[in-house]
Formats: sequence, structure tokens, C-alpha cells
Amino acid sequence: MEKASEIEPSVVFGALYPFICDNSIEEIWINSPERIFIARKGKSELTNLILTAQEVRELVERTLLWSGRRLDLSHPFVDARLPDGSRLHVVIPEITAEHWAVNIRKHIAQSLSLTQLSEAGLLTPEISEFLQLAMREGLNLLISGGTQAGKTTLLNALASEIPYSHRVVTIEEVFEIHPRLPDVIQLQTRGANLQGDGEITLRRLVKEALRMRPNRIIIGEVREAEALDLLIALNSGLPGMGTIHANSARDAVMKLQTLPLLAGANISHAFIVPTVASAIDFVVQVAMDFEGNRRVTEVIALTGRTEKSQIEMETLWQLVDGKYVEGIALGSIQSRLHQRFTNARSEL
Repeated sequence: MEKASEIEPSVVFGALYPFICDNSIEEIWINSPERIFIARKGKSELTNLILTAQEVRELVERTLLWSGRRLDLSHPFVDARLPDGSRLHVVIPEITAEHWAVNIRKHIAQSLSLTQLSEAGLLTPEISEFLQLAMREGLNLLISGGTQAGKTTLLNALASEIPYSHRVVTIEEVFEIHPRLPDVIQLQTRGANLQGDGEITLRRLVKEALRMRPNRIIIGEVREAEALDLLIALNSGLPGMGTIHANSARDAVMKLQTLPLLAGANISHAFIVPTVASAIDFVVQVAMDFEGNRRVTEVIALTGRTEKSQIEMETLWQLVDGKYVEGIALGSIQSRLHQRFTNARSEL
């Protein structure tokens, strides 16, 4: 059998290859062989391309050769990373009604630096400088937003601002985080085999990461009970960050208080609230508007204090009618952050 690494990309992607080569296209998806869509700048377009059901199946089989992941009736979903960093997701019948549903989310902007994202308009130079300092000082960040809002792109940029001397361990379902750092270990989950054994979850990977002498840990996306393990790690003095789906920065904090409860009946809300308050320093909300523009829409700080099961939060920046409004606590928090950075440099 021909090795996956020996197959030309043009052969692997077949009729989709021109879309793969077009850097203006962010995502490609197949609803049916006759309905193939692409997305440019957040807007979807129906293409003129028509395939057969057999061609779609063969396309998926060729792309999966790279990942080593399975797709069959016992595992009707697959989430895999392609060699260029693009992410492949496939669902087959009987989970779908009739046709194979295929998504290829391309790896385009995820290698941009924080400065480049600032130049592209995702955030202002002032917010960029603030986040750079936060990364250098080992503060804990949560990036929240909707699907395709730019969470992973911003996470990659922030991860590359971590000091070069730090050892970083990334934890993901599919490899998407690639910090431009010399000392990085990437961990990825694994599904169960045909016998139902061998599954490796995000929770397991967080625990294993703590045994690998990290200076930072990064979770690609916090979805379920792994939120508890992340909070415990961050409260042990290990800096880290991750992403979470939420409609606002404050909703993200509320969600982070709920997800750990999935870990078991012995986890109480009374324990989780102060744990979240002390574990997370800042939450950065990103969103995509109807025109496909991605922006940081809000940055909030958690003070570490709680009152009546409520976590105290301060707004640092908020995007209102296209302009950033600064919160009243911004000045004092910026001053403390700059002072910490100055003191750290003087001690070197």
C-alpha cells in the first residue's frame, strides 16, 4: 500500500485541490455530492463543483491515510488533522440522513503573530501589548467566542509570546496549536478501539501533562469535565490558558463554573466558584460580525474576589459601536502589570 506521505496533495484532495490552494478560502464543506460550499471572510458560497458519492468517500479515505483515524459504522464521526494543519471532520449515515458530511477547516491565519493580528484589525496595539505582558508574566487567560470567531488563531499567537525558556505542553483533541517556541510537547486525545478500549481523554492528558515538568499548559478547547483538571492545575501555581465556546466573556466565566460539575456528584458549586476566581486572570472574547470581520470584543479581569457565590469581574475593554471603551479598572491593572514586568527584568 502506498504510504500517506508519498501521495501528492493534488491526488489526495482531487477536485477540491484548487480550493485547498486558494488562501482566500477558509473552509470547505460537502453537504452532498452536488452541494459543495466554501467560506471566504466568514461568508459561505455554493460552488459549481459536483462530485459523485463514490468520489466523496474516496476523498475521505485518502485524507484519513494521513491521520490514522478510523471511520466506520461503529465510529461514524472522525476529527483529524491534515499535514498542513487543516482540520478534517466527517460524519456518515445513519448519523446523517443520507450523504457523508465533510468539513475541511483550513490552516491559514493560525500562524500569525500577535503583532500581525493587531495590524489585521483583530485587536488594537494597546490590547496586544497588554496581552504580551500578561503572557510574559505567566498570567492565566481564557479565550472565549463562537465557532470560527478566531479563538485558536489568537491562542496560537498568545502561545508564541511565552518566554523562550519555558517548557510548554499543549493538550488537544486534534493538533492545532503550534507555538513558535523551542521546548514544546503536543498531546492529542485518542478514541477507543473496536473492543472499546484504549480511549485517552482530555482529562487523562491534563494529568499526564503535569508529570512532564511544564512551565505552561495550554488546552485547545475546554468542553466538559476536563475543566476541573485545568482549574486544579492552574490553582497549583502552573500558568496556562485555553479556549471555550461562549457568547460573552462573562458567560465564559459562568460556563467554567458549570463544566467542572460534570466530573462527579462530589464536586460542589461552593468549591468551584472560588477556584475559578483564583485560577483565571483574564478572559478575552472574540467574535465575527456579519461581514466576516473578526474582532476582540471584550477583555475582562477577574479580581480573585467572590461575594455570595458571585465572581467579581472588571471590564478592561469593550467594543461598542465599532470603538473600544476602556473600563475604569484598566489603568490600575495596567500599572500593576507593567510594575511586575519591570521588577522581573530588574531581578535578571
